[in-house]
Amino acid sequence: MIELVTFLGNPGREYSANRHNAGFMLAEELSFYNELDWQKKYKGLYAALERSRLRNDAPAELPGKLHFLKPLTFMNLVGQSVSQAAAFFKIKPESILTVHDELELPLGTISLKFGGGLGGHNGLRSMKADLGSAEFWRIRIGIGRPDHRLPGEGGPPGSGRGIVDWVLTNFSEAELQRLGPVLKTGADLLHRALTCDPKTLLKEWAKKKIELEEAEPDGI
Repeated sequence: MIELVTFLGNPGREYSANRHNAGFMLAEELSFYNELDWQKKYKGLYAALERSRLRNDAPAELPGKLHFLKPLTFMNLVGQSVSQAAAFFKIKPESILTVHDELELPLGTISLKFGGGLGGHNGLRSMKADLGSAEFWRIRIGIGRPDHRLPGEGGPPGSGRGIVDWVLTNFSEAELQRLGPVLKTGADLLHRALTCDPKTLLKEWAKKKIELEEAEPDGI
């Protein structure tokens, strides 16, 4: 089962609405977010919660603590924070789930994935380097590419901007409207992943498009 959840983003108000901070944004959609006592530890903000508090119907079946981490190292070095927390609590990579933005998915989609490629994501690269493995769980929040170009080929036509500029700029108002139901659904997906074997969710959530009218999804 998942023991450690990490939300990826960059610290600081100036980055809070960036596309790269979709992981931080999803954290705030969790129904129990305000119950968490965030403290500065492990080069990030850390909080813990008894797993049994996630489901009142069967607390005896959900023993142990869940650990939550928002690295404050900036994206390129998040592995330092994640590996420090994982080492302290003796948590293996396969029991870690990270929530992050994903260029390879269009805006409006979300995906649950285990292991595999890193898609050029510097946060995932840092985690792999410091954990010594990429075999961890991911909830991927689609942000799309600026114009379907590859890294290094520039951003929107005529802008002269590249991928780095794309992920470090804010979501537009229209994009935030599209992102809202995705974050809410992603928070529900994370809740489910923490109260069951996440392998049972892989088929359903390999790549899911979230429609605007699903802002209040039922049965998730």
